[in-house]
Amino acid sequence: MDMVEQDTIRLPLLDGEDGRKERRDAVKNRAHILATAEQLFAERGVFQVNMADIATAAGVGKGTLYRNFVNKGELCLALLDTQMIKFQNERLAQMQQMAAQRVPAMTQLDAFLDALVYFTDAHLPLLCEAQREGLLRDRENDDLQMPHFWQHLTVSGLLKTAVNEGDLPPDLDIPYMADAILAPLKADLFRFQREVRQFSLERISAGLRLLAAGLRSR
Repeated sequence: MDMVEQDTIRLPLLDGEDGRKERRDAVKNRAHILATAEQLFAERGVFQVNMADIATAAGVGKGTLYRNFVNKGELCLALLDTQMIKFQNERLAQMQQMAAQRVPAMTQLDAFLDALVYFTDAHLPLLCEAQREGLLRDRENDDLQMPHFWQHLTVSGLLKTAVNEGDLPPDLDIPYMADAILAPLKADLFRFQREVRQFSLERISAGLRLLAAGLRSR
């Protein structure tokens, strides 16, 4: 009877250990897949690599790959996580410093948009793949997972502060204007401007910041 009771107690503990091992293995697999994809993208280019290439190079079955990432766009979005967090932290630190120095919100917006242009260009292939799979669309209750959500929140906050500072009219439609300012930074339009229009980053940045500055004329 004692042996039965001991075995009964041990079984859930063993199951728990197995579960933790499975989770550790899943995390390890995911990290390995991401590292492999990042290397392939660097060697061949994002657009030239497909999911089968990634599975083969990572030495995993397609089932394992698709359990971790539904499609290539989702994988690209996962690769952006670290870079996006770094960018956000840098911009927040910059804006906090500027705010402490009483730099006007519109000047802060100018600096933010300039940095965002260069960030978008640096990660454009990954953003294009994510957009192609529909992962950058704003969806109800899912906005917090979208890269553009934080950008929209930041631009909206700076516009609201500028209104409070008297630099912008009090009746400004802030949600619409934030969308309008960020629209040229959507991956497909940005790629068109860079590859078809052959616009330089300096030109895109200057034009975008001019659009935002034009709100003052109202």
